[in-house]
Amino acid sequence: MAWQGLATEFLQVPAVTRTYTAACVLTTAAVVSREPPWGSAAVLELLSPFQLYFNPHLVFRKFQVWRLITNFLFFGPLGFSFFFNMLFVFRYCRMLEEGSFRGRTADFVFMFLFGGVLMTLLGLLGSLFFLGQALTAMLVYVWSRRSPGVRVNFFGLLTFQAPFLPWALMGFSMLLGNSILVDLLGIAVGHVYYFLEDVFPNQPGGKRLLLTPSFLKLLLDAPAEDPNYLPLPEEQPGPLQR
Repeated sequence: MAWQGLATEFLQVPAVTRTYTAACVLTTAAVVSREPPWGSAAVLELLSPFQLYFNPHLVFRKFQVWRLITNFLFFGPLGFSFFFNMLFVFRYCRMLEEGSFRGRTADFVFMFLFGGVLMTLLGLLGSLFFLGQALTAMLVYVWSRRSPGVRVNFFGLLTFQAPFLPWALMGFSMLLGNSILVDLLGIAVGHVYYFLEDVFPNQPGGKRLLLTPSFLKLLLDAPAEDPNYLPLPEEQPGPLQR
C-alpha cells in the first residue's frame, strides 16, 4: 500500500520534473559496481561511468550520441552528494514547472535544451565530463531570480533571500568536494537564459530572442482555445431539453 501511495504521489508530479528525476535516479542506480566474492579482482557492472561521460571524440567520431544526454543524468555514486543533488533537482525543477512555466511545458523543455547545448559547448573549454550538477545550478538560479522576495531556509542553518541560494549551494557543494567550476558554469548559463528571457525583452528596443520552436508547442502544449469558437446549442448552458 505504501508503494502504491508513493507511486500515485509521484505520478502527480509535473511531467518534465518526473521524467528528468526518474532518468537521473535510474541512470545513477544502474552504475552498480561491487567486488565479487572470493577476493576476485574483477568488477561486476551494469553500466560504467565511462559509458556515460561526455567525450566529443566518441560522440562525433564514433557516433556515441547518447553521451550528449547521459552526462546530464549521472550524479556520481549513491551517497549523500547524490541525494543532495536529487533533492535540489526535484524541488526546484518542480517549483519552476508549477510556477513560472505552468501551462508552458514546451517553453520549459526548450529551456533545458538551450541550457544543455550551451553547457556542452562551454564544457568543452573546461574539459567537464558530467554536467548534471551544472544543470541543477541553472534551475536553481532561474528560480531564484524569478522569486527575489522569497526567503529560503537552507537546511535550518541559514535564512536568506532567494537570489543568494545558488551561491550558498555552490559553497555547500564545494564542502562536499565537488568542483566549483561546474556550479559556476550552471550559474553562468542560468544568467544568460534569465537575461535573454526576462531582462532584455523588457528593455527599450528589446525583444524575445529565445523562441520555442512550433513543433515543441504542438507536441507538448495543450491546444489553445479559439476565442471566436461558438459552442453547439446542445453544448451551451441552459435548461435541460427533452
